[in-house]
Amino acid sequence: MSMVVSSINVARLQPRAAPPGLKARLPRVAAHRRQAARVRCSAATTELPQSLKTLVQAFQSVPDPMARYKQLLFFATKLEPFPAEAHTEENKVKGCVSQVWVIADLTDGKLQWRADSDSQLTKGLAALLVQGMSGLTPDEIVRLPTDFIAQLGLQQSLTPSRNNGFLNMFKLMQKKALDIYMQQQQQQQQQPGAAGDAAAGDGAAASGSSGDGDVAVTAEQQQASAGDAAAAGDSSPSGTPVADSMRRKLTEELQPLRLVINDNSEKHAGHGGYRGKAGYSGETHFDVELVSARFEGLTSIKRHRLVFKILEQEMQNPVHALSLVTKTPAEANMA
Repeated sequence: MSMVVSSINVARLQPRAAPPGLKARLPRVAAHRRQAARVRCSAATTELPQSLKTLVQAFQSVPDPMARYKQLLFFATKLEPFPAEAHTEENKVKGCVSQVWVIADLTDGKLQWRADSDSQLTKGLAALLVQGMSGLTPDEIVRLPTDFIAQLGLQQSLTPSRNNGFLNMFKLMQKKALDIYMQQQQQQQQQPGAAGDAAAGDGAAASGSSGDGDVAVTAEQQQASAGDAAAAGDSSPSGTPVADSMRRKLTEELQPLRLVINDNSEKHAGHGGYRGKAGYSGETHFDVELVSARFEGLTSIKRHRLVFKILEQEMQNPVHALSLVTKTPAEANMA
């Protein structure tokens, strides 16, 4: 009896034979799934600008990971010369295996990108983004979905660290585009023709909210702040009246969990107005990092508009450029 039981148990452990024709169908099923994935990716590319859509379709047409790798090396040879003076921390991509720098020039409302790296492969990745994102407006770049990177199908050709570096390149380019976009908006508001827009927004300011969901600063707050930076001058105990004024206003309006203001004016000493427009302090360029619950539910553009509105007086006079990092407590892991 034990022999019979043993033989039955062994029989149960033996793998069952595949039904007739199943092995023949498996390759067709796999091919069908790959085709469906390509269709989904192709559908997603329709939302991209034509320049990026062309690149995505070109890389999707190359199924071999090694061939895609070689294509990236070819792209690296197409980068234009990069100015040596632009190899700065401000232009450097953080979180990359290799050193990478990107800069943008605004011409006729369109951004033209340049990039450089100490690695040929990373140069190729940067060149891909330069080619795909040059000729787009700042607004178009800010609105680009990050999933187009996955559509390129480069994951199999790159290590995880290089994939992360590629994403960081894209994010820095979006951040630079956003900074330029916000500067454009600020300049438009300062033009004489923008007076009507300002008048139209008075009602929204009275209620504490702008028409597009941004929280506006009240007229009384604007008047109270209207000369803080200039009036402070050298009388500021810290000698940094502009930064002090910015810190006070942002703290009052946003109640941030984290607020970091870095003065980078020394790096831009050649710009017109340095130690002129900003009085004796020479405070003209800042990097600002903010973590606030007030950013909940706001897009990056609306967060930046909110900050620019709070710092309206500073932006009209001493401050030439403001680079912003805005996060909610959850995004900063501070919730």
